[in-house]
Amino acid sequence: MAVVAERAFTSRSTLQRVEAGDTNVSIGIYAGVLQALGLLDGLSRIADISNDSVGQALASAELPKHIHLKRPAGSSCDG
Repeated sequence: MAVVAERAFTSRSTLQRVEAGDTNVSIGIYAGVLQALGLLDGLSRIADISNDSVGQALASAELPKHIHLKRPAGSSCDG
């Protein structure tokens, strides 16, 4: 634990908070711990929407069903 904390540039008590899932620990500390453990590459996959089917469904549900374009004043449909 001391080695991981040292490599993550944090204290052992903060590392214990990370292990406990403390939400008050900054994302930077979590990234440092992941780097120390050789797992930092996995962090980019967390934020990738292609890995989140629920997020994709929610994003699609918020898209408008129909789009109505406004025409500039003075334009005619007859061309």
